[in-house]
Amino acid sequence: MTERLFPFSPSRCRLLITTAALATAALVAMADLAPAQGADSPHDGGDITFLIDSLGDTWIPNNSAISSFQGHIWGHVADKLVYVDADGKVSPWIAERWEQNDNATEFTLHLKSGVTFSDGTPLDASAVVANLDIWYAGRKNEGINPIGLFPKTYDHASAVNAATVKVFFKAPTLGFIPTLGYHGSILISPRTIAQPATQQANLSKTSGSGPYVVDSWKEGDFVKLTKRKDYNWGPAAVGHTGPAFLDTITYKLVSEPSLRVSAVQSGQADIAYNASPQELKSLKEEGFTVATPRYLGFVNGWAVNTKLAPYDDVKVRQALQDGINRQEIIDTVYTPDWKLATSFIQSNVPGATDHSDLLAYNPAKAEKLLDEAGWTKGADGIRTKDGKPLTLTLHSNPYLATSKSVDELIAQQLGKIGWKVSIRAYDVVTYGEKVKYGGPAVPAYEVTRSFIDAGTVASILTNANNGENWFALGESDHKLNELRDKIASAGSADIRDPLLDELQKYVLGQGYFIPRTQIVQRIYVQSPKLKGEVYNGVAYASYYTATKSE
Repeated sequence: MTERLFPFSPSRCRLLITTAALATAALVAMADLAPAQGADSPHDGGDITFLIDSLGDTWIPNNSAISSFQGHIWGHVADKLVYVDADGKVSPWIAERWEQNDNATEFTLHLKSGVTFSDGTPLDASAVVANLDIWYAGRKNEGINPIGLFPKTYDHASAVNAATVKVFFKAPTLGFIPTLGYHGSILISPRTIAQPATQQANLSKTSGSGPYVVDSWKEGDFVKLTKRKDYNWGPAAVGHTGPAFLDTITYKLVSEPSLRVSAVQSGQADIAYNASPQELKSLKEEGFTVATPRYLGFVNGWAVNTKLAPYDDVKVRQALQDGINRQEIIDTVYTPDWKLATSFIQSNVPGATDHSDLLAYNPAKAEKLLDEAGWTKGADGIRTKDGKPLTLTLHSNPYLATSKSVDELIAQQLGKIGWKVSIRAYDVVTYGEKVKYGGPAVPAYEVTRSFIDAGTVASILTNANNGENWFALGESDHKLNELRDKIASAGSADIRDPLLDELQKYVLGQGYFIPRTQIVQRIYVQSPKLKGEVYNGVAYASYYTATKSE
């Protein structure tokens, strides 16, 4: 076995002296994992290596397809019924066309013919029904979860014939079609779906219909994909339908961000995922491709737990909204690639509206609101009420590398107004165990969450249909729940969009959601030799259309 190390450029060596041991351990790669030279034609052949900071802890499709890390692999191994681009536009993919009834409770999907899973099973109507059923229900007794954003109003689906599926809902579900492009809605062979969870967790036993198949993998180390030469059903929206151009894609785990970037700089890898924002300007100047796509979803911010005092007081929540200087966050922590939040929904989401006036930095107004709420500033600058200090505990989100830096800056901003802010940071596993929406010790839960259709938002925020109840309000806020129900029952975008606008204004005005910035969760640093990748509606890079030059 031949071992190769990723060398580092001289400009970065000083930064990496203290991590030399880590570099040796993390970046030793087998010969078949090292990037190979592309074929003579830039449109035929080539191998790329994508360095990533995690590969998750399970490969059960339902559980891992929504992961910020494993979603990259699933996007190449599996297809979706529809394609959703970075602007939220929905177009055909495996579903060539569709119809719905007037109140959006029945949908008919017409499927592309000749599509197969990598195990040879046809991707026909019965296969689609099997996928819809497990997305909705999972098999919880086995540890196979439902897909979180799949409509909870789903009733059933049936195969009319091999190429036609009828889907029925218990209530109007206008967002059904766009949600079929969500990264969790991956099409998996019925043979895989029928397997128990323990076998589904074995990535080599999973069969999708995508342009790549799993060639080899090692838990906590790498996943190597090889293209399917018979693939011929890519989405027309990306300008290509036949087999992929690149021969292989290898996702290699390297936990240290600086090592990932150095490997791309030295030519020993092609893409580094989640680089530091502060490095992007210099990397662009060096000629590397830098991509900071925004996904369709919520902005980065906090869902406020209204069950915990003092955040059960609207004036305290409004003071929190007014007391954050969002422009300073972008100027200090990020780069101009990041955008100011204008709502709690990303501005590229269809149905998002601009409520920047509710997010303007106004510390004087924040102080006045706290005075009115009975919080008095002491000699030490901390406000108190009934002998208790005004406190806020922030739990930095480990899925967003800059989260702790943003928390530290906001702590300074709020400290000037009278808050005493503490920050806790956990790894991914511990964070998932300890930090939950509405948790008894979590006054503000940091959101980094994508979705495809804004119509799903209202039910996420509340507890309707087993919704996530982000603000711990239950059924107590009648206006919020009224908007939720009207949005859910809307049969057209013309009816729904004004309601979505009202929902955004109300949630921000009540201080239920505190935006920080529009989110760029996925940062890509790429070799200039690699071109033609496409970023979809949830900001994943697809290399199905990419080519690599010498």
